[in-house]
Amino acid sequence: MNKTIFMFRTVTLRPHWFQYIINETGSLCLLVASIWIYKFCSFAYHEWAIYACILLLFHLLFKLVYLARMEYIITGEQIIILHGVFSHSTDYVELYRVVDYQQSRSLPQQLFGLKTVTIYSGDRNNAKLDMIGIKASNDIVSEIRCRVEFNKKNKGIYEITNRS
Repeated sequence: MNKTIFMFRTVTLRPHWFQYIINETGSLCLLVASIWIYKFCSFAYHEWAIYACILLLFHLLFKLVYLARMEYIITGEQIIILHGVFSHSTDYVELYRVVDYQQSRSLPQQLFGLKTVTIYSGDRNNAKLDMIGIKASNDIVSEIRCRVEFNKKNKGIYEITNRS
């Protein structure tokens, strides 16, 4: 038999930094409000606002580093998810286990030109994988779909449905 060797290039994706703004809008507003209260208000205990500022700054810094360290690597056979700040984790999803895809765009994501790609798989640990902050112009679903079909065909995996 003549087997065709098909090489896929490795695709590396990271959430766009606008996703940080979208996720942390509430915390950023609270930070601005607590700074304003500390600087311009003079009621009892207004100095406690500085402690709120410090806590919010640590929270926002942690979320920024977490999002910056998040990475999605799509190889010929797997999707590899790298994430974490203090303990870095690596999750693997075999492409032949992927069963469905979904793209969604919240209103803020539409304004910033981003999307969330959700991948459903038969994997026990990662049955649902959300790839957040992906640029809307990036057609990653068709890329993943092509790789999934190739891997299923190579491994002889066929979907059996119970439809009438």
